[in-house]
Amino acid sequence: MKFEIIESVFTLTLDNIGTMTLAAILLMIGYSVKGKVSALDKFCIPAPVVGGFIFVFVNYLLHLSGAVEFKFDTTFQAAFMLAFFTTVGLGANLKVLLTGGKLLVLYWVVNVVITVLQTGLGIGLGSALGMHPAYGIISGPIALVGGHGGAAAYGQTLEGMGYPGASLVGLASATFGLVAASLIGGPLGRRLIVKYNLKPQNDENFSIDTSGYVETEENKVELDYGNTMKNITALLICMTLGSVIVGYIGKLINMSIPTYVGAMFFAVLVRNLNEKFHFYNFSIDFNDKIGDVSLGIYLSMALTTLKLWELAELALPLIILLSVQTIGLTLLTYFVIFRILGKNYDAAVMCAGLIGHDIGSTPTAVANMTTIHAKYGESKKALIIVPIVGAFLIDVFYQPFVIYMINLLC
Repeated sequence: MKFEIIESVFTLTLDNIGTMTLAAILLMIGYSVKGKVSALDKFCIPAPVVGGFIFVFVNYLLHLSGAVEFKFDTTFQAAFMLAFFTTVGLGANLKVLLTGGKLLVLYWVVNVVITVLQTGLGIGLGSALGMHPAYGIISGPIALVGGHGGAAAYGQTLEGMGYPGASLVGLASATFGLVAASLIGGPLGRRLIVKYNLKPQNDENFSIDTSGYVETEENKVELDYGNTMKNITALLICMTLGSVIVGYIGKLINMSIPTYVGAMFFAVLVRNLNEKFHFYNFSIDFNDKIGDVSLGIYLSMALTTLKLWELAELALPLIILLSVQTIGLTLLTYFVIFRILGKNYDAAVMCAGLIGHDIGSTPTAVANMTTIHAKYGESKKALIIVPIVGAFLIDVFYQPFVIYMINLLC
């Protein structure tokens, strides 16, 4: 940490440890504020976003004053980003696809189509509003489907390609989506249920093996020193080899592929090979906790270093674009997707969840569905299918697709 006066401006320079420490402090502030402001919890706004945006606005005011400037060393940000996406890959058990049945596949295909439409709308309308396609893509599927993690990661990539403020555009879009999804998803599902007088259906024959995603007494791993080190080592191996392999693949196909995408998909391979050959005792709970910590610090660090003043020229076009994305998906879900999914109670609840994770996040989707369950009854199909697709399966298409579009247009 270093204090200097540069051109009459008090400048605080933080090294990599100082930047990480500030990010951790802001993360804790975010949790504290979120716990005291019920609206933040209701709309499922992540704690690192709360703490990070507080600092973003404070930093903006200090910048306007011309009295104080911050300089950061974000060396560790890439490591936390890699760790988070690797835990996502390690959390993916592909046997779910084989046991989920036609409805799971249908719901996944619907979300694939939505990703394509969001991309087209983001690029087309964004261009009409004077935005480069890069900002249309990151404010579309990257932020709305990928959430804050995807927005920060791809934002960093786009900024490296020469698009200033891409991270801020993505994170602002993801936050807009979280709030919109929370406000729209539940009411839309309730409207469909009331309009068509729908009732819960108890389908005892419907079953998906979710043991690979949820830790139970049967698959719980005792985390002694040996098992802990094996889980950490597997994570680090996936981070390292996934990054190296995707670099070679990128050169072979002449396409720039972010290292975290390679780490995630390599981790999927490792997890599912481990399911078959049992190289080590994989702990679902430990993996989830590492992912949560990594995402929290990574997002907090990404927000800490954002410069709000870089968003000024894009503010109005971004609001228009996000509003059109939200209204368009709402109408499509209400009039078309509900019918595609079966026009029944399960379809109505799944539509509420779809709004949740296609413009918000998977926790928002679950919150929307839980609200409906409390009043009208449970949809077992929706409660199982929506989180699995929203948390991982959509990434099977979304990640390669947006990489292709970025390389094509940027």
